[in-house]
Amino acid sequence: MLLTIDIGNSQTVLGLHRHQELLCHYRITSDRHATTDELALVLQALLGLDNHSLSAITAMVVGSVVPTLKEAWRGVGQSRLSCTPLIIGDAHVDTGVTILTDNPGEVGADRIINALAGFHRYQQALIIVDFGTAVTFDCVSERGEYLGGAIAPGLGIALEALIAKTAKLPKVDISTPPGSAIATNTSEAIKSGILFGYGGLVEGITARLCQEFPTPPLIIATGGMAALVAPLAPSIKHVDPELTLEGLRLIYERNR
Repeated sequence: MLLTIDIGNSQTVLGLHRHQELLCHYRITSDRHATTDELALVLQALLGLDNHSLSAITAMVVGSVVPTLKEAWRGVGQSRLSCTPLIIGDAHVDTGVTILTDNPGEVGADRIINALAGFHRYQQALIIVDFGTAVTFDCVSERGEYLGGAIAPGLGIALEALIAKTAKLPKVDISTPPGSAIATNTSEAIKSGILFGYGGLVEGITARLCQEFPTPPLIIATGGMAALVAPLAPSIKHVDPELTLEGLRLIYERNR
């Protein structure tokens, strides 16, 4: 079976695949100080929840925006799984995506992986909105080329900055939407500002990006907060929470 690992700045998502089927997936905190042994122990425990074991894994592919964790997970593959991990960004790895930005080397692995998976699934021009530590807007041409995009602070960063820079505003759980835009208490007012605000941010940025496409692109969303914000942003037509894991699987199949 294939282990796919998407390492983000805040969270790491792991998926276990049998051929094209995603059997199970897990989301853990991206601890930059985690060692290879610690990650192997966490992986073993997670797989055990679904009656799988480390011995079932025969291949591994990693996409990462955190260099220290990329190397730690490389160590897991080499020392605990007895397989050589395929690491997106290594010189020999072919993603199949033509990158048309000024400096292709600075584009995050997750953005290229999403572009590949999105175009493979929908076969048309796309804007992929990824709700992670940052909110990224990735533009893909009708030929599957990566055009570039936009980056905004993520919801968590915005909320943390708001609380850190004010004396009296409380920490608020934004995992559920507010009952109305006109809030009648402070907690709901913060939820309204963050969630409706990011819905508006998505609408504004995607509208601007769409003006620069020759034909209207399909707008899709992925990432941990996608399902929460998408209903507040009517331009988003599909939510694909496991898009990056699918992209990793496709790159593995391309390079095997």
